[in-house]
Amino acid sequence: MDQRLQNYRIFQALSFAACAGLLAYAYYAQYYLYLEPCPLCILQRVVVLLLGLNALIGLIHGPQTRGRRVYAINGTGLGGLGCLVAGRHVYLQSLPPDKVPECGPGLEYLLDTLPFNQAIMKIFTGSGECASVDWTLAGLSMPAWVLIAMVLFCLLSVGSMWIKPIDD
Repeated sequence: MDQRLQNYRIFQALSFAACAGLLAYAYYAQYYLYLEPCPLCILQRVVVLLLGLNALIGLIHGPQTRGRRVYAINGTGLGGLGCLVAGRHVYLQSLPPDKVPECGPGLEYLLDTLPFNQAIMKIFTGSGECASVDWTLAGLSMPAWVLIAMVLFCLLSVGSMWIKPIDD
């Protein structure tokens, strides 16, 4: 196997493993630490899942120049979306208690009763449950760590375009 293709596949394998690790810890926190995810947490999980799928498909496909750009653009876009969701969550957590939005209905209820675009807008306005900080590591909440991970995914996805490809 060509060394450049192997480097690209290693990069995609590590990206996939990172996404799997993030999701595994999220489910561990939910089912073993009993931390119920809020709607923004669920959206962050969806973005991480999509990033992981992008990396897995890129790993299996092992594309040449143009295909790598597609995976890099997908990864950068998804990472950017993750930054928006996690950034909004961190913002809500940083609000003073008197500025926190009221608690709203759960994600499942919103998706069942509202059109998709209205449900997403309602989720992004946030609710009181999204502002609570139930877990920290080194003084940062879980959404703050997800925000850091999303920034890294964006940077690494852009950087993956510079892994020297095999010429077409």
